[in-house]
Amino acid sequence: MKHKILLLSAYRSDSHAYWADWLQQEIGAEHGVEWRVLELPGRYFRWRIRGNPLSWLNELTELLQHWQPSRILATSMVDISTIRGLFPALAHLPLDYYFHENQFAYPTGEGQHSSLDPQMVQLYGALAADRIWFNSRFNQLSFLSGVEQLMKKLPDQVPAALAAQLQQKCGWLPVPVRAIPTSAVAKTQNLIVWNHRWEYDKNPQFFQQILRQLKQHQVDFSLALLGHRAPKTPEVLKQIEDEFAAHILVNGRVSKADYQYWLNQAQVVISSANHEFQGLSMLEASSAGAIPVVPDDLCYQEQYPLSHRYTPGNVNEAVLRVRAALSAQLPVCDVSDWLADLVKPRWIGVLNR
Repeated sequence: MKHKILLLSAYRSDSHAYWADWLQQEIGAEHGVEWRVLELPGRYFRWRIRGNPLSWLNELTELLQHWQPSRILATSMVDISTIRGLFPALAHLPLDYYFHENQFAYPTGEGQHSSLDPQMVQLYGALAADRIWFNSRFNQLSFLSGVEQLMKKLPDQVPAALAAQLQQKCGWLPVPVRAIPTSAVAKTQNLIVWNHRWEYDKNPQFFQQILRQLKQHQVDFSLALLGHRAPKTPEVLKQIEDEFAAHILVNGRVSKADYQYWLNQAQVVISSANHEFQGLSMLEASSAGAIPVVPDDLCYQEQYPLSHRYTPGNVNEAVLRVRAALSAQLPVCDVSDWLADLVKPRWIGVLNR
């Protein structure tokens, strides 16, 4: 039996794009799946999360004139409750709702303001779904906790035990991470890699503090500064480039082949994130044999041993972990539970229910 799946992803960027592409490339006709995919560009967040039913209005109308899906897979950026109301042909189809992130645990950046509206889109979507999937247990727990806290803040007429009701249809299913092919070439001694976005939620200022203390303690290290960056270089990156110029071996967005090369070369990979729902870049680097040093928080608590985690905000403790990793007192970490070889069969099972 062929499952005709309509995949809706309202914000094509980072893990959302990686995930949608992987599903289409790896799970197709040979697995009984036929895809139709609608995506929107990963920009204008507040318009995307609230306006996607309007953005897809004509496209969905045309699609459903000649193709009828048997189920829907939508990300939590999709206002799926509104879409089902607008399109009766979609109203009763089995629906899987996938959370790459949740707006109850997403930090507010400088110049931004918190808003109830994105949270309500995700809450209504979760209520409309038959199954709710999260890319980490942290994502699931923080969403359910956020729903519970929200219900306590509302003035009246709220349903009892809503979070407990939602929990009954929740599950954990990560974005499959492609393992970085390992190299027989020896690692570059004392090489630290940063392969995250240079944005506020990744807290590069704390990474800078770690580097300053390593330099102050005369620790030998070199740097591979990778990861996405905006067209305008962030101030903290300019400072790191100036302060640690003699330590930097590579700096910038690189090709896929070069990215894999530098992850293979790295001895240590550091995260200082204030928000992380799965942490694909850390998992990629760890799969290549880089030793992870991460906050004792977020999704990292389910991915890495306590010996590799530091108290969030404690730079002295973070430096101790990094120095231990550089001196090989910390081992590499097994992240196979998050890699495509183990995750793919689970996705096939979900899509073929």
